[in-house]
Amino acid sequence: MSTTTDPAGAQQVLRPRLGSLIADPDAFATDQWGVAPRHTPAAELRGDHRALFSTEAVDELLSARGLRTPFLRVAREGTTLGDGAFTAPGGVGAAIGDQLSDDKLLGLFAGGSTLVLQALHRTWAPLTTFTADLAAELGHPVQVNGYVTPAQNRGFDDHYDVHDVFVLQVAGRKHWRVRPPVHPHPLRDQPWTDHRAAVARAAELPPELDVVLEPGDTLYVPRGWLHSATALGGATTHLTMGIHTWTRHHLLTQLVAEAVGALAQDPEIRAQLDVGVDVSDPARTAEALALVRARLQGAVDDVDPTAVAARMGTLARTSQRAAPVRPLATLAAADALTGDEELVLRDHVSATLVDAGIRSRAGLLELSSDDTTAVAGLLGGAPTTVHHLGTDLARRLVLGGVATVRTR
Repeated sequence: MSTTTDPAGAQQVLRPRLGSLIADPDAFATDQWGVAPRHTPAAELRGDHRALFSTEAVDELLSARGLRTPFLRVAREGTTLGDGAFTAPGGVGAAIGDQLSDDKLLGLFAGGSTLVLQALHRTWAPLTTFTADLAAELGHPVQVNGYVTPAQNRGFDDHYDVHDVFVLQVAGRKHWRVRPPVHPHPLRDQPWTDHRAAVARAAELPPELDVVLEPGDTLYVPRGWLHSATALGGATTHLTMGIHTWTRHHLLTQLVAEAVGALAQDPEIRAQLDVGVDVSDPARTAEALALVRARLQGAVDDVDPTAVAARMGTLARTSQRAAPVRPLATLAAADALTGDEELVLRDHVSATLVDAGIRSRAGLLELSSDDTTAVAGLLGGAPTTVHHLGTDLARRLVLGGVATVRTR
């Protein structure tokens, strides 16, 4: 995410990827994010997201890429089929028994099954780039699934997701019905099946949003909102971009973890309970619990916000991947450095200086104190010459997955 300055001197946040999914990104971020669903017709969007994916891409992935489970799920009448229903060995030279079988998939799809291509941000290059950029703009992790539904097929019954979704209609038409939550803002361990009866009752009520998605349209559905969809006419293909939102509950979890870690240094907290204690009797543990409660409250108050941020940073680094690197080409580029080249920070690598060196999504790259000073500009986003860094340090940055060689 970057910023620009308008003629009046005010800073504006640039969200080009979000702008290709929603008509007014700023209004969406302020008024609709996590609050209400929104349908955006293709004519109101900047660009055409159908360039990211297609029915031809579906066929290529299913028949020519040698994908294995769990990159595909198959569902029929609300039930997910076992992997054996759509996989087979790869043949001579590829003794892998769970490769996708195009023959089986043809029969299943013709028979009315829905195909769910999972983690397309890992298997389809245009979506890899788009998803990483969108995650950076939103500040929340993003993943992509593709749903390929036969003609007149409902797919999955009414349910809610534990993450926000953007639905991108790729091909065909689909009728969507969206209803208010029965359990607002569910956490990731609070699936709709925990509220199955309430979901079934709510599914009988009129939908709040009843819309047909045409190719190129998008639909935003906040987590917890009930939804179902039916293919109209022929087969349909759509993408769901799942936004795995960071919540206050994440901050709570890390705050308490930090406080509990600090209390592990308190000998009174570490002391054992009395002989003969019955820990199931609240009266027998009341005094000890009162001490623990008081110490915990104090420890929570004493937690340094930077410690919570550091814990959240660790979670954030592991929630997404850096931009792909090509191992052979990268090694060749590192070996060919002469001093005149420029290095740039690898996209989405999330690199920060720590005492031992650079911590990033590529791991820990150990540096000396002199090296740390030299890389400050690079980590700030400025292109840096190999001559400035020194060939040895530049090579280590490239091979360590932190920097890439800029092509002039």
